[in-house]
Amino acid sequence: MKRSRLNRRQFLSNVCGTTLGAVSFPYVVPGSALGANGTVPPSEKVAMGFIGVGSMGGGHLRTFLGYDDVRAVAVCDLREIFRQRAVERVQRRYGGRGCDVHHDFRELLTRDDIDAVTVVVPDHWHALIGIEAAKNCKDMYYEKPLAMCITDGKAVREAVKRYNVIFQFGTQQRSDEKFRFACELVRNEKIGKLHTIMVGSHPSITCPNQPTQPQPDKNEFDYDTWLGPAPWAPYTYERCASRAMGTEGMWTHMYDYSLGGLGGAWGIHPVDIAQWGNGTDESGPIEISGRGVLPADGLADTPIEWEVEHLYANGVKMIHMNTRTALKRAEPFKLHNGLGILFLGSEGWILVEREFIAAEPKSLLTATIGPNEIRLPQSTNHRRNFIECVKNRRQPICPVEQAVRSDTICHLDDIAIRLERKLQWNPKTERFINDDQANRMLTRSMRSSWHL
Repeated sequence: MKRSRLNRRQFLSNVCGTTLGAVSFPYVVPGSALGANGTVPPSEKVAMGFIGVGSMGGGHLRTFLGYDDVRAVAVCDLREIFRQRAVERVQRRYGGRGCDVHHDFRELLTRDDIDAVTVVVPDHWHALIGIEAAKNCKDMYYEKPLAMCITDGKAVREAVKRYNVIFQFGTQQRSDEKFRFACELVRNEKIGKLHTIMVGSHPSITCPNQPTQPQPDKNEFDYDTWLGPAPWAPYTYERCASRAMGTEGMWTHMYDYSLGGLGGAWGIHPVDIAQWGNGTDESGPIEISGRGVLPADGLADTPIEWEVEHLYANGVKMIHMNTRTALKRAEPFKLHNGLGILFLGSEGWILVEREFIAAEPKSLLTATIGPNEIRLPQSTNHRRNFIECVKNRRQPICPVEQAVRSDTICHLDDIAIRLERKLQWNPKTERFINDDQANRMLTRSMRSSWHL
């Protein structure tokens, strides 16, 4: 995307210190280079690098390869099989021409010919890679969750803002018309005064302890680098397998690498929509209390059941639960397996999930939002929205501030469960009030040699 990148570099030159040399053009160029016959000239394409190309990352690669104004330049992954699959996919798309392959994400991020990247790696790596991407002035499509702790998430936000990069968080439900419509109905008080939000999320799962196994060959899978900032642990296949290998990604249910269903694996999606509907995108609760059940033994150690209540300054309560608890707590959840976001108002309710929306009264589903009422930002395709924002330098549907606030709630839930007591939170300072023990849990240590 040379022309856009030139503008982008000029825009960021004071921040990133990039400079441009003279640009010359040949006297005769092929029509494809100028966009003849409806093609997108190379100078207008967004050059992308893909960090993590396994299950979810491979899906993103497939989608971005389908955009005529995107060019896949490089891929990076610790597994040889994923790197190979990614290159083959790129070759099929570009008629035999592949892309560069990197083992180290830092090599990819220092390349001047890359405009934007995807960050689709195990959760404990998100913040480190995201901050490094921002420092190298790379726009990023960044998969949820934001970070392994609240302090690291704030560091990502600081870097994104400091280097003025475009950041799209992977909470793609904001690009689904059902969720936007539901939130607009709530924000415009079509259900009366909102008083309670109930959130139902998939729980974590259990996994028995596994025997230690020999580490694989480093070229096939670099396990030590996979651990990265996480505490050292003996290698077992189940610890770091992924869905792209035909098995459940167990690491998503281990506290060293994720918050499990509470946040990393699923919980942040409905929590993010609850924030949107409540109008608290740039704030958060002031009080948190709850309980949860952790596995008694095994590799997985994130909550398999929980119920956490949040009180906001506007008087709204938000209750985050696993699906089984949600089914017990609210009758509307039985319409759709305990999943989704239930907005309860003084005159009705709305339940919304990915494949489902219901309301009482039912007439809400055919209501219209007037031109003078609250209208939320609109996107119908999360990844397409990101590419358009890379090109026009506008904020995407889920920028970094909203990402931090939604991510923070999941961490607050986890801390409340582990401390088993009510906590007071200041959403302005983003710290607990008069609680040194809880504030120490805002940060997690990293393994030696890794730091933000």
